[in-house]
Amino acid sequence: MLALAVVAEEATPAELQIDRTYVPDNCKVTAQNGDRLQVHYTGKLWTNGNKFDSSLDRGQPLPVTLGARQVITGWEEGLQGMCQGEKRTLTIPSTKAYGSRGFGNVIPPNSALVFDVELVKLDAQSPREEL
Repeated sequence: MLALAVVAEEATPAELQIDRTYVPDNCKVTAQNGDRLQVHYTGKLWTNGNKFDSSLDRGQPLPVTLGARQVITGWEEGLQGMCQGEKRTLTIPSTKAYGSRGFGNVIPPNSALVFDVELVKLDAQSPREEL
C-alpha cells in the first residue's frame, strides 16, 4: 500500500504583516505622513528568501518622505508609527508591492516580498505631542 505524505504549504500572504523585531525603550515620536525618514532595509522574495536589494550593501539608508508615494504601499503602511531605532519585518502581499507587473527582471509578477527595515532617522515635519 502506498502512503501519501501531504505537506502543508504556507499560503501566500494576502494582507500586510508587520512584525516588530526591536522597539527602543525611549520612543517619544513616531513616524507619520509627511515625516522625512532614513531607512535601512533588506528585501527578499517571500517564495524562496532570495535577496534582491539591500541598502546595507550600499552603506547608505534610503531617504523617504512618508505618505509621498515614493515607495510601495506596503512600505507606506508598514513604516507608519515606527520609532527612530525601531526594526520591523514587513511581509508584503503583491497587491501592496509591484503586483502583476513585477519589477524588471528582479521581482517576478505577483510576488509577495519580505523586508527587514530599520528606521535610522526620523525627522518629524509637524508638531505633535510626545508619547
